[in-house]
Amino acid sequence: MTTIGWIQILIFALVVLAITRPLGGYLFRVFEGDKQPLPRIFGPFERITYRLCGVDPSKEQTWTGYSLALLLFSAIGLLVTYLIQRLQHLLPLNPQGFAAVGPDLAFNTAASFTTNTNWQSYSGESTMSYLTQMLGLAWHNFTSAAAGIGVALAIARGLTRRAGPEGAKTLGNFWVDLIRSILYVLLPVSIVGALFVVSQGVIQNLSAYTEVKTLEGAKQILAMGPVASQELIKELGTNGGGFFNANSAHPFENPTPLTNFLEMLLIFAIPAALTYSYGRMAKDARHGWAIFAAMAILFFAGVTTAYWAEAKGNPALAGMAIDQSAGNMEGKEVRFGVPASTLFATVTTNASCGAVNAMHDSFTPLGGLVPLVNIQLGEVIFGGVGAGLYGMLIFVVLAVFIAGLMVGRTPEYLGKKIEAREMKLAMLYILVFPLIILGFSAWATVAPYGVSSLNNAGPHGLTEILYAYTSGTGNNGSAFAGLNANTPFWNVTLGLAMLGGRFLMIIPVLAIAGSMVGKKAVSPGPGTFPTNGPLFTGLLVSVVLIVGALTFFPAVSLGPIVEHFLALRGRTF
Repeated sequence: MTTIGWIQILIFALVVLAITRPLGGYLFRVFEGDKQPLPRIFGPFERITYRLCGVDPSKEQTWTGYSLALLLFSAIGLLVTYLIQRLQHLLPLNPQGFAAVGPDLAFNTAASFTTNTNWQSYSGESTMSYLTQMLGLAWHNFTSAAAGIGVALAIARGLTRRAGPEGAKTLGNFWVDLIRSILYVLLPVSIVGALFVVSQGVIQNLSAYTEVKTLEGAKQILAMGPVASQELIKELGTNGGGFFNANSAHPFENPTPLTNFLEMLLIFAIPAALTYSYGRMAKDARHGWAIFAAMAILFFAGVTTAYWAEAKGNPALAGMAIDQSAGNMEGKEVRFGVPASTLFATVTTNASCGAVNAMHDSFTPLGGLVPLVNIQLGEVIFGGVGAGLYGMLIFVVLAVFIAGLMVGRTPEYLGKKIEAREMKLAMLYILVFPLIILGFSAWATVAPYGVSSLNNAGPHGLTEILYAYTSGTGNNGSAFAGLNANTPFWNVTLGLAMLGGRFLMIIPVLAIAGSMVGKKAVSPGPGTFPTNGPLFTGLLVSVVLIVGALTFFPAVSLGPIVEHFLALRGRTF
């Protein structure tokens, strides 16, 4: 590990900290303010959109109405994206003449982008037409991110709103949250950011693929396309995926260290800012910062471990006549090096983004363990846009409940009592995640049609299987590689895992919001656990780690941990 490497990590962390309050304040004004910011610029577009969609912005929804709107909108989006892929050979903007996408792959991709996962079982530049990329996939990059923000706002309102004489029952309006997320946040930043990365070398065109002559005299086809417009929203909306198969390791997607830094910053920007917005909604800014601190502690623990492991080099090569002074450079771009690669891997798996600038399959066993564990902790270390906050709030409820048990009284959170119904729903949220991951992983490891897709045996092969279902269920979308997931079995099961990991976890979140919103707040007493100090932050971090360890430690032990000790002994499968 080098001083320059640590400076890169610290500068990134400081910039994230610096933008959290101003961006969080802006988000609070957009969604909870009496007047939205920049009304002369965005106001007309907002009003026109409401009229075109038949939305009454003054009418709020209960948790069931909010859930139904979200599910119907997502289902229609999934169907349309599926049809676009199946019919792309008949549609325009297909200069390469790509054929229709097969039914199982079309289902997998539609489920992936609908759920903000953006897992790709295909190579984008050789499978999807420009129209499919723009109308099908980039569209979901905006709408799935906006839907995640909406769910976070719904549970935040459920926890922070004070009931009136007749009790509050509504959580906002899904359509208003969706439209404002796109118009006020996602679209303007994406437009400005796309123009900036174009200036750095990211391509944006509708040209046919270009044939060039290499220095050796051979011919090579360079893929073209509308890349910049998709690149910004894929990071800002924590979507992941990539126009090219190499993702953000491709120079047409991520050409310079400056674009690399910007992409990482965009991944963390909204998830970090939402913690401050939530503090404003709770009328306790220190509580928002306490949640931010818990996320930051887990982030630094992960990036330190990954950087240390990769900087040491590959233990399997120790003692050989191989210079590893630069660390483990296999699968990494020279223009980024070990520090920026491990930082990107940590950030993208902290935030359920899935974009990668290095191949996680080529990391050392312990270096590759960090991205896997980041997702298995529930994608709450800043997490996805909206998803990180609502996931962490489930752990907040659980932490407060545990604190209440310690002092022998009914736990209270923001003045509202946490009772049996909320805890049942919280445990449902927590148990759905490992059930899907471990269930499908167990199936894939014993089925011939599952293991036949592996390029590696032993613990590394198990890690590849475990990572695939962890990434899909966690709506992350990054891949460990070494796994041919474009088969009917993998496409269907991963598609189901992505849908389950998204919607089977969102429903309990919204149900908790609906249960809490109608409760009357009581004044804090001597037994009330304070949620705005270091003690709360420490308890929250502990709960996240303990839940993750109890559910996944046995599986992780058989994968990357066994592989690490085998590598130390110079053995592999």
